Amino acid sequence: MVENGDRVCWKKKSIFFDLKYWKYLPVRHALDVMHIEKNVCDSIIGTLLEIPGKNKDGIAARLDLLNMGIKTDLQPEYGERRTRLPPGPWNLSRAEKREVPVAIRSVLEKPARYAITRLCFFFNAICAKTIDVSKVDKLEEDVVVTLCLLEKYFPPSFFDIMVHLVVHLVREVRLCGPVYFRWMYPFERYMKVLKGYVQNRTRPEGCIPERYIAEEAVEFCTQHLSDVSTVGVPSSQKMGVSKLLSGCTVSVVDQDLLNQVHLYVLENTEEVLPYIEQHMIHIKTAYPKFRKRTKWLQDKHNSTFIQWLRFKVQSELEEDNHGVSENLRWLAAGPNMAVPLYRSYLIKGIKFNIKAQDDVRTTQNSGVYLLAHTMQVASAKDKNPILSNMGFYGVIQEIWDLDYQKFTIPVFRCDWIDSSGLVVDELGFTLVDLSKIGHRNDQFVLASQVKQIFFVDDPMHRGWSVVLSMPNREYNDVIGDEVLGDVIIECEPFTRGMPNVDTFDELVGELGGQNIRGGCEDIWIE
Repeated sequence: MVENGDRVCWKKKSIFFDLKYWKYLPVRHALDVMHIEKNVCDSIIGTLLEIPGKNKDGIAARLDLLNMGIKTDLQPEYGERRTRLPPGPWNLSRAEKREVPVAIRSVLEKPARYAITRLCFFFNAICAKTIDVSKVDKLEEDVVVTLCLLEKYFPPSFFDIMVHLVVHLVREVRLCGPVYFRWMYPFERYMKVLKGYVQNRTRPEGCIPERYIAEEAVEFCTQHLSDVSTVGVPSSQKMGVSKLLSGCTVSVVDQDLLNQVHLYVLENTEEVLPYIEQHMIHIKTAYPKFRKRTKWLQDKHNSTFIQWLRFKVQSELEEDNHGVSENLRWLAAGPNMAVPLYRSYLIKGIKFNIKAQDDVRTTQNSGVYLLAHTMQVASAKDKNPILSNMGFYGVIQEIWDLDYQKFTIPVFRCDWIDSSGLVVDELGFTLVDLSKIGHRNDQFVLASQVKQIFFVDDPMHRGWSVVLSMPNREYNDVIGDEVLGDVIIECEPFTRGMPNVDTFDELVGELGGQNIRGGCEDIWIE
């Protein structure tokens, strides 16, 4: 290293800088979606909450507005000891800041909420596993219009190089394909692992290889020892693992309730499906007058199928070469009336609690979502119901472990939200009223069928809760020399109820040309 005046320069330049790859590396790194998404999110949240170091608002930003001749009513007012900044469209009151991040969609001006939500939808769309090529051009147009809309509300200092790079992400997807093949998540996570190897901060270059070699040696030794788990994700967190997490209370349940859950188990067992078809044919033959009344046939099937299946399987068992499996034999016999009830259960690596367990904790693990192909009726007098996919939102009240002598089946008894307590707002968020309970005759669901969700109180609508979905996490096992697979995360995009960018001009008119936001405290700078 040599000194050149006041500058300190390196006298040697690495030969790797001569490679063609090197000059493209900064561009490739700059366009990484992971960093852009994080930095844009930091800028939005930092500006809304006025976080020091992340806030894009300040005296310099207000003077930029004055020099540009826009939003002159937001210019700073200088006092003897401190300067006053009038609250702009991006500023929130103290009460509104307490509601962030749950109620960003409610505390901001309507067009600004639409733009931020649209930006979230954009990041979800380009990070999807499958991308519809025919919609890429429209996606690129939408994000440009979305950023233009944000320019009407946020200060010019908000739109730095990171925000600008958002408009280039679609072109990158068009040229390079899906983003998840190229993002930096696994490398960033592994860098954290390597940093954790450092015990002597003065010699990090020695700690990392020594700890890495030690871990590799232990990993190699465990492959030659029996009953020893290898280093990696605990077996309890792998997606295929299910186990009990609490003690049980054995209770003798009501026969009608037991029939309800037993019927659900039968109808969701693939081996029983041929018998369901035979039973429906039997009912139509025995009651020809009701052959076209779908709801009546379904009710009759529900009330008689359990007994019919028991006699049907018994008659087949008496025959030679009957072909009835052991599982079907015990399923037809029915579960034990003494049912163990649990408070917590780990299903495929995800922890579920009953509602009573969540009430005494700060965490929430009792919300569930089920997408089912079911019969839909308009009213009790509807004689022509239709079969279609329908989503159900519920809360776990009890966890049962049905005992079929040779095996057990975990099921959830849930309070399902009635259709009258379910709405989708203008931004595509699902709102539920947890006090409106329906589907009293169909409370049970297999534990393996549901997806975990969370209910967050909506401060703008008393009694309603916002549904937040949990990303799916899949942990791949270590196979041979392969390292642990990356965590697969899928998020549902905001597709329902999203505004069209063509209507943004109408939304902007709602602000009425007023730049100073009412109801917010003034900003004072010493």
